Amino acid sequence: MRKFSFLPIVFIVMALLVSACGNNDKGAGTNNASTGENGSNNGKADTTAAATLESVKASGKLRIGTEGTYAPFTYHDAAGKLTGFDVDIATEVSKRLGVQPEFIETQWDGIFAGLNSKRFDAVFNEVSITDERKQKYDFSDPYIVSKAVLIVSEDNTDIQKFSDLKGKKAGQSLTSNLTQIAKSNGAEIVATEGFNQAIDLLTSKRVDATVNDGLSYLDLKKQKPDAPIKKVDESADASHSAAVFNKGSEDLIKAVNKALADMKADGTYLKISEKYFGADVSK
Repeated sequence: MRKFSFLPIVFIVMALLVSACGNNDKGAGTNNASTGENGSNNGKADTTAAATLESVKASGKLRIGTEGTYAPFTYHDAAGKLTGFDVDIATEVSKRLGVQPEFIETQWDGIFAGLNSKRFDAVFNEVSITDERKQKYDFSDPYIVSKAVLIVSEDNTDIQKFSDLKGKKAGQSLTSNLTQIAKSNGAEIVATEGFNQAIDLLTSKRVDATVNDGLSYLDLKKQKPDAPIKKVDESADASHSAAVFNKGSEDLIKAVNKALADMKADGTYLKISEKYFGADVSK
């Protein structure tokens, strides 16, 4: 952190003013990683000026917080266009609300702070529903379901279920809760930086298996159907993800839920899901 103690007071004031103006730029200010999910109101629900169906319709747009760097959910294609599963879902939901989607890209560490400050009306970014988050935020009905899966090389016949990991090498990200599944089944953990590196280690036979996200596996097989890997087991428990809203947006959430239900009923949801995963990821 820079020190300005040797400068005249006037320069300190000018620096603070410039900093304050800079916080209005896209991706700055409200996206302070240190605030995390608590933002500026210390974890207490704040319904002040929360988005409502009326306010969204009056503005003619649904402001959507999303990362833009998290494929296949929200990312930029080769032409630089924002795309992805969550982007397509949010775009269709907006259409059915009769408004335009306005995507505001934000790093994950600041996405809840942006919602807290009412910079977004909602977040569509594969956000898992947790008891802790439900204390402060409201969620739409879940539209993504993911399970932990056990992945091995296609020629592996020794590992058929999680319990077969005992004494085997598993490529795992040390910050992922999926690593605990491998550990609890007796695997020797080989640290990786993420899913892609775990798969690289697996295909090069430097590890025997990886316990990873089922949706990441589906995405890989969709992109590379000939990848020499296979899924041999999956967890009974599932993680459910949904759109996130501030408390006080009940009528907006009700309208979003209706849009999601209608999309599932008329086949639109399945079409989007198969586009990115080759399967229905709502169940």
